[in-house]
Amino acid sequence: MAGRYLDTYLTPSVQEAQRRTYGRSLPRTGAGASRDPLGPEEAAFVAARDSFYLATVSPDGWPYVQHRGGPAGFLRVLDAHTLGFADLRGNRQLITVGHLGADGRVALLLMDYPDRRRLKVAGHARVVAPTDEPTLAERLAPADLRGRAERLVVIDVLSFDWNCPAFITPRYTAAEVERLVAPLRARIAQLEAGRPGT
Repeated sequence: MAGRYLDTYLTPSVQEAQRRTYGRSLPRTGAGASRDPLGPEEAAFVAARDSFYLATVSPDGWPYVQHRGGPAGFLRVLDAHTLGFADLRGNRQLITVGHLGADGRVALLLMDYPDRRRLKVAGHARVVAPTDEPTLAERLAPADLRGRAERLVVIDVLSFDWNCPAFITPRYTAAEVERLVAPLRARIAQLEAGRPGT
């Protein structure tokens, strides 16, 4: 866990809940870093994801969680402190966009269901018009989706945490299942080829 992550979320009320439940609380690290950089492991994990969950907070304090999906790597690591993605047209409610206009704090949850891994990211996000930063738009929009991005979302990463695998149910995409069964299909075809008339 990066030092800043626990210090951000280990509030007095969390520490009190820990004391009531376990008789003691985790100490704040006092890491002092203003932000924790994403390393090679985090960058590789982000690049392999084809979806993530994005939490924002409304001006009156209500949390809101939205799913974002696209081709693997659509959420890009721009540098050790910055993530970004091209936001495509959705249900036209613009709840996430509205929240970000009032309070840029975000939390991301990136899941690897087959390997039972998850990465949590805390940061501050801002919305950018693609016409305002065409170079960034070119960098963030997947090649087959260029020109369809309604906006760009840039996330200044505060910190991150690798979460434990407990209770993550393995799930597989259609492409992952196809890769797993391809050798079986090939073997079945080979066996069937050796038995004419069956």
